[in-house]
Amino acid sequence: MCELKVLLLKDGERKTIMESVTKMVVVGGSIELYSILGEKETVAGSIKEVDFSKGETIIIGK
Repeated sequence: MCELKVLLLKDGERKTIMESVTKMVVVGGSIELYSILGEKETVAGSIKEVDFSKGETIIIGK
């Protein structure tokens, strides 16, 4: 299974928001993140990059 680490890029800083993310859903100006353990996190922003070779997604925060 492919799991991703999600990073938030805001004001030039990168911060890990969630690890082991298996599902991302864009809802308006937010992204809902779901982990392999069923945890849910909602982040305001837009997806900048998904890099499966690094196992990470970068979200630009609002």
